[in-house]
This record gives sequence, structure tokens and C-alpha cells, in this order.
Amino acid sequence: MSTELYNDGPVVHQATFIDGSSVEIPELRILDQDGITYPNADLPDIDQALATKIYHSLAFHRVLDERMVASQRQGRLSFYMTALGEEATSVGGAAGLKPQDMIMMQYREQGALIYRGFDLKDLMNQLFSNAGDLGKGRQMPIHYGSKALNCMTVSSPLATQIPQATGYAYGQKLQGTDAVTICYFGEGAASEGDFHAGLNMAAVQEAPVIFFCRNNGYAISTPSDEQFKGNGIASRGVGYNIKTIRIDGNDILAVLKATQIARAYAVKESKPVLIEAMSYRLGAHSTSDDPSGYRTKEEEAKWQSHDPILRMKNWLIKQNWWDEAQETALFEKYREDVLAAVKVAEKVDKPHIDTMITDVYDVPSAQLQAQLDEVKVHVNKYPEAYPFTAGKF
Repeated sequence: MSTELYNDGPVVHQATFIDGSSVEIPELRILDQDGITYPNADLPDIDQALATKIYHSLAFHRVLDERMVASQRQGRLSFYMTALGEEATSVGGAAGLKPQDMIMMQYREQGALIYRGFDLKDLMNQLFSNAGDLGKGRQMPIHYGSKALNCMTVSSPLATQIPQATGYAYGQKLQGTDAVTICYFGEGAASEGDFHAGLNMAAVQEAPVIFFCRNNGYAISTPSDEQFKGNGIASRGVGYNIKTIRIDGNDILAVLKATQIARAYAVKESKPVLIEAMSYRLGAHSTSDDPSGYRTKEEEAKWQSHDPILRMKNWLIKQNWWDEAQETALFEKYREDVLAAVKVAEKVDKPHIDTMITDVYDVPSAQLQAQLDEVKVHVNKYPEAYPFTAGKF
């Protein structure tokens, strides 16, 4: 096989290295922090109705995170993860899609579910793992999912959703549907082998999948410059010959525009796209984390001035689509709604113990049933250790 098949670029006759500086990757910005669009900026397809829906989703997301962290600190909830400072990535991404598109989340994308209309009651039922939880209490908090809204349930292991997204999108292509799959993940997940397997498979099989990387600066406590030395994650998309765009992830209009053009390309060409959204994780990795051990308050304060919600609010006001009275009323309402939902969900019974062995087989096997019977005997023997279950079967 001729080596010319592998090279359609220039040919040289002296040995020359190339490195990351050979590829310049610009960052798309449409909106500055004061809510003013840059001159000649290419705006997304957005009107007042869409803008209002997006902003309501952002506001609800912010309130939900604040209230649930407080609930965890009060001992009412076992665990939570916020998206403080990154809300525009998930909400803006979801807003750029169609309802039939599949969303595969990591664990900081509740904004996508919120935008699609996931009910507050369903959010709370999942967080409290009660009998109303769509996942029947089998997942830890923030592992949401909704078949009705085309949102695949969150899975804890990092990056497993990336090759799965490629496979799902390839299935969409084979079925000839007008649909794509978007796959969210962080730059830390891009250090996993599944990232490379998923992107390479998508490029080779030409699957209509949008890989959406939230580069928020940290993989738990590990900063980006200790994770990799390349030019972010976007450079890897170029390496796999995938259409790639880097955006300001705190600029809701840039996020929306990038997702809209990515979807249009993925549908028309049936090929993948990589979006790298540059943002910052203002909150802790989770309620089990203390970021003061690995970053400074000065660093956090710098990024607080890039708040994506405040940026969109400023833009909305300049469009005469929003005002301070609406702002105050909206946040007050959401705080009341979330607190009321917490009080209801925490009092709902836990799922019945029999659901432990359902949904695996059409009919639970004799072995599973025997194991469940043993568990019931154990629970009834030590009722003080199982206050939500003992005596209820």
C-alpha cells in the first residue's frame, strides 16, 4: 500500500517536528459579561420565548443546587453535586437540540433535564431514593434519567457514556431518524480510555453524535495542567478528524449557537462533532469535597465575575425581555417550590424491598427469590438497623 494514501499535506525533505502550537484553536464568544454582543457576532437562532425558557431553567438550576446542598448539610440528603458556574453548558446544550435527540449525561447536567421539563417531584424522588423514584431507589442521588424525555440515566463510572453515545447515535443513523445523540462529560473523563475509543469509533463509523466536553478546570482536585499538556480537549477532536469547536462555556449564546450548528451538521452529514466548553467549577466537586485544600479563594473570586446566569440576565434586560421585579419574583418562587418539594419527598416511603430483584429478568429467577427471602429474614431480625423497611412485608 502506498504511503501517499496516508498523507494529503505538504511533503518535506528535512526532518521537522510539529507540536500543539501548529494548530490554533479559537474560542467562540458572542456575549460579554455586561450582556453586550460582540461586534459582528453570529447570534444563535433565539427569540424571546426561547430566551425566557432558557433563563427560567438556569434560575431553577441555581436554586435547586443551593437548596440541595443546604439539605445535605442538614442531614436530610446523603449526597449532592452542583453545577455552580457551569449551568449554561447543560441548559444551552439542551436548548440547541430537538426533543427526539438523546441526551447522555455525566453527573453535572441536571440542567438538561430541567430544560426538557423533568418534573420537580421526579427530581426530588430520585434525590431521596423514595418509592416515587423512577429508578426505584437503586442509584445514589443525582443519577437522574427519563425515558420519556430521552435522557439516559446517569452512571457513576467516568466516561462509560461516551462509547455508548457513539453506539446509540450509530443506531439512529441506521434507522434513518432525524435525531442525534449528545454526550456530556468533563475534561477529567477525557483522560479515560473510553473517551478515545468512543471518539475514534464515531469518526470511523460516522455516527451523528455531539461530544460535549465541559472543561471546568478540575477533575475533582486535579487541575487541568496536571491532567494533560495538550491544547485542551479540542485538539484531540482534530486528531480524530472530527469537526471541532471551542466555546466560552459561560456564554449562553455561544453554547446555544455551537450546539445548533453541531446538530445541523451531525444530521446532514451523519458525522460526529466535538464541542469544548471552557468554564469553571465554582462549587466543590461534590458535598464530600473541600476545594479549599487545592485552590485559592482568589481564583474562585476571579471566576465568580464570569457568572453565566448574570451574563444572560444582563442581555435579557438589554433586550427589554426581563427586569429586576421579574428576577426577584422568579427566584423567590423557585426557592419556595424546591423547599416545599423537599418536605414532601423526604416523607415518602422507600421503595418496597421486592423491587430489589425486578427489572432484571421478565420473571425473577428462583435463585434471586431465595436471596430476597434471606434478606427479608435478616431485616426483620434487626429492625432497628432498617427502620424504613422492617415490618413492611
